[in-house]
Amino acid sequence: MAKQDQSGGYILQFAPFQSFVDEGFWHRLSSLKLNKLGIDDSPIPVTGFYAPCSHSQVSNHFTLLSESLPSNESEQCSVPAIPRSNRNRCSVPGILYNTNTLEAYHALDKKSLLKEEAKKIWEDIHTGKAVEDSAVLSRFLLISFADLKKWSFQYWFAFPALVFDPPATVVGLKPASQWFTLEEADSVSAACNDWRNSNLTADIPFFLVCIASNSHATIRHLKDWETCQGYGQKVLFGFYDPCHFPNNPGWPLRNFLALICSRWNLKTVHFLCYRENRGFADLGLSLVGEAVITVPQGRVTEGWRDLLRVPNAVGWELNKGRHISRVINLAKSMDPTMLAISAADLNLKLMRWRALPSLKLDKVSSTKCLLLGAGTLGCQVARMLMAWGVRKITLLDHGRVAMSNPVRQSLYTLDNCLNGGDFKAMAAVKSLKEIFPAMEAEGVVMAIPMPGHPVSSQEEESMLEDCRRLHELVDSHDAVFILTDTKESRWLPALLCANANKITITAALGFDSFLVMRHGPRPLNSTHDLKAEPENALSADMDSLAMADSGAERLGCYFCSDVVAPTDFIYSVQSTADRTLDQQCTVTRPGLAPIASSLAVELFVDILHHPNGIFADCEIADSSNSGSSEQPLGILPHQIRGSLHEFSQTTLVGHASNCTACCSTVVTEYRKRGKEFLLQAINHPSYLEDLTGLTEFIYNETDDNDDDDDFVKL
Repeated sequence: MAKQDQSGGYILQFAPFQSFVDEGFWHRLSSLKLNKLGIDDSPIPVTGFYAPCSHSQVSNHFTLLSESLPSNESEQCSVPAIPRSNRNRCSVPGILYNTNTLEAYHALDKKSLLKEEAKKIWEDIHTGKAVEDSAVLSRFLLISFADLKKWSFQYWFAFPALVFDPPATVVGLKPASQWFTLEEADSVSAACNDWRNSNLTADIPFFLVCIASNSHATIRHLKDWETCQGYGQKVLFGFYDPCHFPNNPGWPLRNFLALICSRWNLKTVHFLCYRENRGFADLGLSLVGEAVITVPQGRVTEGWRDLLRVPNAVGWELNKGRHISRVINLAKSMDPTMLAISAADLNLKLMRWRALPSLKLDKVSSTKCLLLGAGTLGCQVARMLMAWGVRKITLLDHGRVAMSNPVRQSLYTLDNCLNGGDFKAMAAVKSLKEIFPAMEAEGVVMAIPMPGHPVSSQEEESMLEDCRRLHELVDSHDAVFILTDTKESRWLPALLCANANKITITAALGFDSFLVMRHGPRPLNSTHDLKAEPENALSADMDSLAMADSGAERLGCYFCSDVVAPTDFIYSVQSTADRTLDQQCTVTRPGLAPIASSLAVELFVDILHHPNGIFADCEIADSSNSGSSEQPLGILPHQIRGSLHEFSQTTLVGHASNCTACCSTVVTEYRKRGKEFLLQAINHPSYLEDLTGLTEFIYNETDDNDDDDDFVKL
């Protein structure tokens, strides 16, 4: 208790609020900042909670929870939707200033911010709002800076309180059980319990305690003040006191006294600091006192009754007795996987703040990608997809990790090479999950059947099973990356992707050159229905589907510029037979694969963001097509060809032809004949050329060249 003043009372000292911020609040704020607010640092309405003290040794905290903030879907300026009638949560309105930088946080004018909130309380008192909704008497202010890279948060609470000058004094502060008679105490306890148990009043923190001459007590709303006068009633101003101290009332009483003095012009006030024990009124812990408010002469009309003259205010919370902000770091307490997810998505979400507000991160993350080949290209593409937020990746490869792989193929280490080498598909999946535990990655160990690589009758069933499995994998994914290192291994995936109308990206490497391209849509005169699922091509009872090329404007696939069928161009049997070492390995300049892989993934993301998706026309940098500039990620080319020898890069377009992979003739034949078609294409190298008319074309070209021999060369 403070020193006694000249009138015999003691200066009334109030126990400040003690704040507590739940971790969920910071998680919600981080999500709100990243996904909705961006660089907008406008004030955010928040809701705090407190309740009466419920323990003789511990005060109740003023608490912020996740629901204290607006949801990501709600409007920024809207007040959080908080259900009422919770006896343990008295809702208090507040305002949050969350800055974009630490410098801006330290530069905030805290004095002005506190004064502005005190002015709101003062206005609520004079307009009568504080009588109708007394929770506004305890409104609060929070300033913060969220470092979302380190998951560190600096913050500082203020609970604005209007200052009496001179200070109010208190006379006879004692436990309520000693102030009331026994009959009054029983009646007050019962009335308070009824008030607290009612859904209509449980969370109303300020009230009147009226005690009739027969010791019967009732609890009334503040607006009933006038009706409580007379008839010999005792009237006490009660409030939920979060403080447990026996000689000090809690902080909410400060502005409550300001309301009483200003609204009803009272200079002597009996107050009840209501406290509980195990959910029931505890008058031994609660306090009753008489506050004496001294207003200097002439100040009644010019000060506490004058809306325009806002009293001074205090209220910044102390941190260990000092006026400094608090810091909390949640990185150590967070689940490592959740922390990794948050950190991985940070760069992408920051891109939406300024550079790309229309970035469709949900669409990217939900796209299922199938990577055919887990070598140099496959490893790089997987990592680039992961960096773009793709979370569902399947890698297909039948090879094992060799000693020469880890230095070029970024998902493997020396351990993967030991004991004969791990399967690349499985080792890559394990590595992806170690890098980012939230990855939904799957490995498939399987060779891709290739035309011109005939199989024996004993191997036919196994080969057809591989075809069926690859067909199902293509159907179950949204995008396919063809990243194999031989031309003939790209044929069946190109055909299956054309049949299923999937987003298809091919990347191919030479020694110092590369090709990255997107395949055009399937050759159908149908509407652009990306969700339409094709029938199972290997089904015994497949119905034929008439198809026709949609014209010269359809973009071609990887094989549309070829005049020969994909086959083993060195020998007509196994692709590695009798090849020298440099022909068996993919020999390229080391910097080529990362460049091609990055372009392949960027091309894929561009397709996802284009309104026409797979049906989008080719756009070239020097094209007169002005619509390209309207796309958030820029132009959408068809082919990108690059050379490290010349350090050059060119965008080209190639329209669909009657090729061996995506034309209507081949796709229709595949759908009609299924297994028989695949066997014929794989076992007979010239079958695809004959089917598509390339044989006749090559023959005519040869005849033309023979005629040239009749001319004299000068």
